[in-house]
Amino acid sequence: MAYDGGKITLSIPVNKQRPPLISVCMATYNGERFVEQQIASILCQLESDDELIISDDGSVDTTCSILKSFDDPRILMVANPNPGSPIRNFEHALRHARGNLVFLADQDDVWEHNKIAVQAGLLDKFDLVVSDCCLIDTNGALLADSFFDLHGSGSGFFKNLYKNSFLGCCMAFRRSVLEKSLPFPPAIAMHDIWIGLLAELCGTTYFCPDKLVRYRRHSNTASTAGGKSSLSMPRQISYRCQFLFAVASRLVAGR
Repeated sequence: MAYDGGKITLSIPVNKQRPPLISVCMATYNGERFVEQQIASILCQLESDDELIISDDGSVDTTCSILKSFDDPRILMVANPNPGSPIRNFEHALRHARGNLVFLADQDDVWEHNKIAVQAGLLDKFDLVVSDCCLIDTNGALLADSFFDLHGSGSGFFKNLYKNSFLGCCMAFRRSVLEKSLPFPPAIAMHDIWIGLLAELCGTTYFCPDKLVRYRRHSNTASTAGGKSSLSMPRQISYRCQFLFAVASRLVAGR
C-alpha cells in the first residue's frame, strides 16, 4: 500500500491501457460490520479492467483494514479530504471514476449476482437506470419485497422533486450523466436526488423492476429509504427550491 496526499492506492499494478467500462463508486464510514460481504458481491461481477473506487470518510473502526485485505488491483481507496458528509464522500469517489458506466454502491448492502449485467445492458438504451430492491434487516431477513411498491417509484422530474424515488444504491448511469452532475452544488439534500433530477431533464431514465440489491436497513444507515420525512414543511419546500435553482443554474451554464 502507498499513501500520498490523502490518497491510498494498492501496490498491485492496474491495467490502465484503456478506461474501464465499469466504475463502481462506494462511500464508506465505520462500515466494518457489513462492508466485506458487500465488496465480495461486487468484485465477483467486475472484469479485470473495471474498477471499484472507495472513498472513506475517516473511519475509526476496522473498515480500512478490511478494504486493504482484499488486495485486489481493481480497488482504489481514496480518503475524503473533507469528512463529515456522505454527499461529499460520494462526490469524492465519483471524481476518481474513469469508466463509461458508473454504479453507486452503499457499504452495507448486498448486490445480486446479475446486477451489473442487467443494468449495463439497459444503459445501452437509457442514460440512467434505477433497479428495484428488496429491504433486509441487520441479519439479512426480508423486511419488504419491493422498494418500488412501497414508494411508488417511477420516472418524472416533478414526480421525483415532490417525492424522490432515486435510490442511489440502485442507480447506474452513463458517463455523460456523471459529467453533467459534477461538481455537486453546495446546498443539495442528497447526491442521488441531484443526479436523478439532472438525468430526467438532460437524458432518459428507466426504473427497472428487477430486484438487484438487498438493501439493508439498520440503525446506522444514513438515509431514510424514501420513508416519511422528518423535516418540517418549510424545510421540505426549501430543499426542493434549492434543487430547482441548482438544476436551472446547471442547465443555464450548459453543462
